Amino acid sequence: MFKKIGPSELKENAFQIIGKEWLLVSCGNQKQYNTMTASWGGIGVVWNKNVVTVYVRPQRYTFEFMEKYDHFSISVLPSAFKKELMYLGQVSGRDEDKISKCHLNPRFDDEIIEFEEARLNIKCKTLYHSFIQEEGFIDQVLKGKIYPQKDFHMMYIGEIEKIEIK
Repeated sequence: MFKKIGPSELKENAFQIIGKEWLLVSCGNQKQYNTMTASWGGIGVVWNKNVVTVYVRPQRYTFEFMEKYDHFSISVLPSAFKKELMYLGQVSGRDEDKISKCHLNPRFDDEIIEFEEARLNIKCKTLYHSFIQEEGFIDQVLKGKIYPQKDFHMMYIGEIEKIEIK
């Protein structure tokens, strides 16, 4: 059973849940949706709003959904789902129904996809998006290492509208 909490009640370590446990970034509606694994992102305050920041490369299927819809969610699954998170990050939803193959149960709140198995779901309204810009890199080694094909991520900043924990 999920419990709704406010942003100030969230006691998670962002470095742990994003960088170590990983996130599912999901977007779409009940008819068509997709999810992808992410290990980059942030949780904080921008423009006096509580926000989540996620990054999606343009070749990812989820990118199409992020560009089409004005809401997305992030979900944190228990550590027992690490194998599924790896799979969801490697296989495209264009090619197969990867969500059902991982035996995950999507749930929808106002047409926003979340997961029943998650221990944390955050619903976000997209406020801003922009591609990472090549000319913005001060550290040229980092640019070359992360973007050898110059396939820069789109950064999405989403206002947190709802947080649910188990």
